[in-house]
Amino acid sequence: MTDTNIRPADQRFGDRRVGTPFFCLYHLGIKQGRRMDNRRSGAGAAYVDCYADHLMLATAAIVFLSAMDAFMTLNILANGGIELNNFMAILIEDSAEKFVYFKLALTAFSAIFLVIHHQVQLTKKIQVKHLIYFILVGYTALICYEIGLLIAIGNIG
Repeated sequence: MTDTNIRPADQRFGDRRVGTPFFCLYHLGIKQGRRMDNRRSGAGAAYVDCYADHLMLATAAIVFLSAMDAFMTLNILANGGIELNNFMAILIEDSAEKFVYFKLALTAFSAIFLVIHHQVQLTKKIQVKHLIYFILVGYTALICYEIGLLIAIGNIG
């Protein structure tokens, strides 16, 4: 004889959400979510008040790497290097402070503009947020190159 009073546990009141890892395919825009409302469908950009942590981290890293780039550029120039960007060369000749301030301001304002428009579709599969990650990778490669230059001239190591 079976007991008919046994019922499954009520699962309606528990938190069933699974934590999302800090960096996942959804954040990069590679994998689409299940819900495709107007904000996610690509029909238009959505402007929000609060941005994702990974986007803010990438933006802060870009500004930090820009500051490192300015510092390393001045070190390379002090050891006999030349600035190939004509506009930045004019700023450096005028004042190193102007160069650093202008470089950081230009990078910060550009990064803010890109973050504000992070949902805008550039092509069918590429959004502005992908451009932010591409810039981060580019700045990382530039810093590695400048470290290599400083090692080669004997300023580091």
